[in-house]
Amino acid sequence: MDVNQEQHKRRIENIIRDFCASPANSLENGTGEPAWDDAQVAYARGDDPLFDQLRADIGPFYWTPYEAFKLAYPEMQYDSSELAVICYILPQTEATRLEQRAVTEVPAERWARSRFHGEAFNCALRLHLAEQLTQAGTPAVAPERLPDFDYRQSERFGLASNWSERHTAWVAGLGTFGLSDGLITRVGKAVRFGSVVVKMDLEATPRPYAGHQDWCLWYAQGTCGVCMQRCPAEAITEKGHDKPKCFDYIRKVTAPYVREHYGTGATPCGLCQVKIPCEARVPVSAR
Repeated sequence: MDVNQEQHKRRIENIIRDFCASPANSLENGTGEPAWDDAQVAYARGDDPLFDQLRADIGPFYWTPYEAFKLAYPEMQYDSSELAVICYILPQTEATRLEQRAVTEVPAERWARSRFHGEAFNCALRLHLAEQLTQAGTPAVAPERLPDFDYRQSERFGLASNWSERHTAWVAGLGTFGLSDGLITRVGKAVRFGSVVVKMDLEATPRPYAGHQDWCLWYAQGTCGVCMQRCPAEAITEKGHDKPKCFDYIRKVTAPYVREHYGTGATPCGLCQVKIPCEARVPVSAR
């Protein structure tokens, strides 16, 4: 990596790190306890062919980095090779994971707070990173924060967003998908994601895997399946993740529960992300 690349990445990671160290990173439970552990960052090229593959697989409504950037900067002249995608992981804290392991039907309070207040912080981080880079002369946009971000019906996959943070993280080398559709990252599955597209020359992070399910013990070796046992809705089976069944349980059970008991919103569950071999790491035998 040349000196300029190294400096750019250091600046990006400092922006993320400093924001994560601010009081905004909070569970809002009156203790000052942070919602997230230290962020992990990776990069993808804007012209990575996997983005076109995602669009072909998910549907024509799915944005490539070029299309997302064009929505923010319609008059700018550029091509996809001039763009990079910054991806980051926000890991759940150990305290949150420990509390979540103890429940079996509805999310623990820390988990519900991380989904609500922690995701509000994540939204702010996306915008802060894009704003800081743009002010420094490198135009950037957070696709998930664009007004046109929405969900559509994919012919192959059902309900799907037009920009997926998990799939973007997969392209950037941060992890592979598991039986539950969650992304198993180098710090496990109990995480949230964010991304920003920037007009900057950044070297891609090497992908330490070949297939999109390599780090899942079920797909790699036909073993495990613990996430099936953790799902109270029985929405995870040997056939994979039943999204309508999962969403139905969240909307009818977990979301009303956290509103009544914790005063939080959003759509939390996350029971399948803890008390499993890939909770906070890549399972050793799947590496």
